[in-house]
Amino acid sequence: MSSAYHDVADPQVATQLLGAVLRIADTINEKSLSSEKRMGKILTVVLGYLDAEQGSIMVLDRRKLVVRAASRKHIIGMTQPLDSPSVAAWVAREGEALFIPDISKDDRFPTRASSSYKKNSLLSAPILHQGKVMGVLNVTDKAGKHDLFKEEVKLLLHFSSIILWSLVLEDLQGKLKKQRATLRKRNTELHRQEELRNQLTAMLAHDLKNPLAEVIANLDILSYSVQGEEKEFIEGAQTSCDQAVRMVSNLVSVDKIADDKLQLLREDLQPSALLHEAVAGLRAMAQLKNIELQLSCEEDLPVLQLDRTLIIRVIQNLLANAISYSEQETRVSLACRRQDEDNLLLAVADQGPGIPEGMNEVVFDKYARLSSMQADVVGNGLGLHFCKLAIKLHGGKIWVENLPEKGSCFYISLPLNNK
Repeated sequence: MSSAYHDVADPQVATQLLGAVLRIADTINEKSLSSEKRMGKILTVVLGYLDAEQGSIMVLDRRKLVVRAASRKHIIGMTQPLDSPSVAAWVAREGEALFIPDISKDDRFPTRASSSYKKNSLLSAPILHQGKVMGVLNVTDKAGKHDLFKEEVKLLLHFSSIILWSLVLEDLQGKLKKQRATLRKRNTELHRQEELRNQLTAMLAHDLKNPLAEVIANLDILSYSVQGEEKEFIEGAQTSCDQAVRMVSNLVSVDKIADDKLQLLREDLQPSALLHEAVAGLRAMAQLKNIELQLSCEEDLPVLQLDRTLIIRVIQNLLANAISYSEQETRVSLACRRQDEDNLLLAVADQGPGIPEGMNEVVFDKYARLSSMQADVVGNGLGLHFCKLAIKLHGGKIWVENLPEKGSCFYISLPLNNK
């Protein structure tokens, strides 16, 4: 551009300015460019619009300015301390644009080497973001016989605002890259911990089975030869062993279901017989707290095809939880009826403290259980999570609701046409 001063009120000048802005925007949005090349192209557009031969873009990094782009390529990467007696450092410190008609006559700055520059006039403008200096844009050596004009500071400030887009985008991309790297590292660590947990689960399950089986067998033998209070102790130990067996079984089953390695072994089952078998294994546990176990089953229910072992364990897990969270001398009930033409409904109700507000879904999460002492999710229970997986594997649903007066009720909906 040959004009000495760019009057943006001139339509032609305004069109040229808009063209320069658009070229800078295109450069910023060009994803294939490296950061250095992007800054270099932006600087070329700015210098071309101002008819200047030399210039630089400097970015503030803590207490120093780093040259990111320059017409003199050999200075790219060089730094200037923020407290140095340079024009750029002054602009960065003060946060103000500076026009110097003749730097050789400005006592604030040392005389520049005459071999580096053709003219003594220069412009320098801060690159600002929310009042904070991000960098400095410098321009010198106007082409032809004209010098830079003070009015061109405004243009430089406009260009510095546009350059800010590139710096902000670059900063965001850098942060995003770091976040992705952090996420990858965390995911790797989570996978490693999950693998270690699976290995530990497998070892625990394997190592606990034989000792538990031996303890249960010995307790069964003792139960025939003791009476009175001693028999109650034996029954308590048997109940605890039954709970331990269920815990081990839950550990193994949850991992198998999650890995799609558990196949259902369906067989014809009468709902009434299934419920009686499940309740029989929990009567001793209920007797220790003088809890009444009630069972009701609608007549003429159809035969179901279910995995007997899994469904019994589901019912027993629910019953065991109900007994654990119930006070002494209360009631736990198990009911079975048709829900509709296509589904069977099982319900386990207790007279315990109920489910804390907002926890109806959380109780089915892995390694979460409700504390009977606090209305919080604590511990590392797997029982309800196993129930959820096992019922889902059968094509059914499980949920919990608080009862109107006291306690809660767990519902299981199982499809009748599952053959």
